[in-house]
Amino acid sequence: MASTDEIALDIPNFMRVYKDGRIERLTGTDVVPPSLDPTTGVSSKDIDIIPELGVSVRLYLPKLTATSTKLPVLVYYHGGGFVIESPFSPTYHNYLNSLVAEANVIAVSVHYRRAPEHFLPAAYDDSWAALQWTVSHADGGPEAWLRDHGDFTRVFVAGDSAGGNIVHDMVMRAGSCELGHGVKIYGAILIHPFFWGEEAIGNEMKNPAAKGIIDAIWKYVCPSTVGLDDPLINPISGMAPSLSRLGCGRVIVCVAEKDSLKDRGWVYYHTLASSGWEGTVEILETEGEDHVFHMFNPGSEKAVEMLKRLAAFLNR
Repeated sequence: MASTDEIALDIPNFMRVYKDGRIERLTGTDVVPPSLDPTTGVSSKDIDIIPELGVSVRLYLPKLTATSTKLPVLVYYHGGGFVIESPFSPTYHNYLNSLVAEANVIAVSVHYRRAPEHFLPAAYDDSWAALQWTVSHADGGPEAWLRDHGDFTRVFVAGDSAGGNIVHDMVMRAGSCELGHGVKIYGAILIHPFFWGEEAIGNEMKNPAAKGIIDAIWKYVCPSTVGLDDPLINPISGMAPSLSRLGCGRVIVCVAEKDSLKDRGWVYYHTLASSGWEGTVEILETEGEDHVFHMFNPGSEKAVEMLKRLAAFLNR
């Protein structure tokens, strides 16, 4: 019989999986409560939307200048490889406070089920359910912040890393089925999206160790996958539907020069631009930075520049 301490999968500084099924999340486990942020004036609160599944959201409302103010609605999906982090971590709570204040939007930060307790596609299904819950407030709904202040002609979805992957799934779903309540997704923000593939491309060929780690993460979080060219992780593979079906009108893809995922972001951008899709797509590459640098060093000059660029996208 295997010892309970035998390791099946070890991703340094990320997670450790034991052969008896236990998992250690090595980062992204801290949480902070909702608050009135003294620096930005942004208020937040937590709401259970599917209690039986543990799906919830953290809502953010900027400081209002008038009670009748209508604001864009941003649904945000956190990163963490579908395994770690949550909307309640200090990293994401602080980032959403800053983004909401800078862009003057209402934000809905989604707590979806994570692996290994719930393997994919649970996170995608939860994310879609949270998006539907959000847009249901176009016709009223239980949550006053959304009901009274949301402009549902300007609904955006955004996310980083695994959350950027989720954003792609959301806009593809929106292209083939109705969100409901007459609401359409206006725009999408994919920040350093977690896209991958069987064959290495670009700088991936220079770092086979990193490719092996990313390969392993995907196969772990999605045991039902058809492989690394599964459309869920490789949206431009031969198995994937055309990006021309994307269900929104505007997209921005953010990549970072030193990020192992950078080349996939560029391929996604070029493929979308040439797909026949009728929307507009732009790309932002940050030189000299690595994966989700803006989360780890939010006060840096380049992180602030990126924040302002995204705020402008949300208000254009």
